[in-house]
Amino acid sequence: MNTNKHHIVIVGGGFGGLWAVRALKQEDVRITLVDKRNFHLFQPLLYQVATGGLSPADIASPIRGILSNQKNVSVLLDEMIGIDKEKQELKLKKSNLSYDSLIIATGSENFYFGNDDWMQNAPGLKSLEDALDIRNKIYKAFEQADCETDDEKRKRLMTFVIIGGGPTGVELAGALCEIAKITLRDNFSNIDPADAQIIVVDGGNEILQEFQPKLRTKAHDSLSKLGAKILTNTYAQSIDEQGVSVKEGVKTYRIDSANVIWAAGVKPSPVGKMLITDDSQLDKRHRVKVSSELTLPGYDNIYIIGDLAYSEDAKGNTLPGTAPVAMSQGRYTGKQIIAKLKKQSIKPYKYHDKGKMAVIGRATAICELGWANFSGFPAWLLWLFIHLMYLVEFDNRLIVFIQWGWNYMTRNRGARLITYSSDSKENQ
Repeated sequence: MNTNKHHIVIVGGGFGGLWAVRALKQEDVRITLVDKRNFHLFQPLLYQVATGGLSPADIASPIRGILSNQKNVSVLLDEMIGIDKEKQELKLKKSNLSYDSLIIATGSENFYFGNDDWMQNAPGLKSLEDALDIRNKIYKAFEQADCETDDEKRKRLMTFVIIGGGPTGVELAGALCEIAKITLRDNFSNIDPADAQIIVVDGGNEILQEFQPKLRTKAHDSLSKLGAKILTNTYAQSIDEQGVSVKEGVKTYRIDSANVIWAAGVKPSPVGKMLITDDSQLDKRHRVKVSSELTLPGYDNIYIIGDLAYSEDAKGNTLPGTAPVAMSQGRYTGKQIIAKLKKQSIKPYKYHDKGKMAVIGRATAICELGWANFSGFPAWLLWLFIHLMYLVEFDNRLIVFIQWGWNYMTRNRGARLITYSSDSKENQ
């Protein structure tokens, strides 16, 4: 590869980074994609790995395989630990890397609002490791409950508390209800899995607050019908291995549970703070404030996109940290870099909202498209179609389509395996 060509370094192989690379496929530039993992992860379906509906490889594709036909890009398995903006040099764990243009798309991580000690007992869902940890926790709980003779301990093992009533929390809760009432029915000798309690705890007045009121009500009713208990205006006060203490209004009480799952918040990756000189460049959620061209103020060759960036739409609304936004920003930055190289006019970034959706359970979802809001089976079918289309590799689409079809017909979850790493204490 010609080292004299304009060098574009992209940090992060998620939606934003990958779509930026693709936007540059036909350009006469040199691209280096840096990621600490060798695969692109389809995060919207992580909850299906966590609940045994899909296997890890169904939603993850090797980055080198995805980009094997793009000759102007090389992939570097490394992690950004610093930057010298004046020298235009990235500091990586294994080496340093110079750049002419830089795109930062390192995503987000779980955020416990200053209570990082909760992480040990309430795993979040941002990585494959998180999903497998939660899968182990769910299915191990039923196995242990089947062997438990103490009624109180058994109840604790069969109580699942999800902190957060956004799309991830609701999708997890719906899947757990189906696991308890359908998938594991008749699987155990000493327990009835349908006795499991699925509890969603959310601090807002309603779950799925980003949706229209009618859709929120529909989702609430659908999730309740599946068997979930929904606690709104309720906040987690403390979490330990025995359960969670919550505050509902002026009332504080305890929920005993061996299975607390965190879905209440995320924060930008630590890379954001490497890019700024003071905290005034961050918003209240620690995202980097970017220009109308998605650049770091003062550095028109450094782009920040996806969950890491604070940007607004034409109406002044903050753009959410979703896959469609990241993909749109990735395409935009790739095209803008080329426009600058060709001395063409630079257009401010504009996001055209395509809508949002959330699946509640089997054949039930809600969909808000702006021009139409609907729910139930049609929304579920559209959710399936869109998520299949967003999967990067054709092989993944085919496998997931077959797996979903089989699960729908048999009401089974074939990936409900309890696994341990080779050095796990539980495996010794």
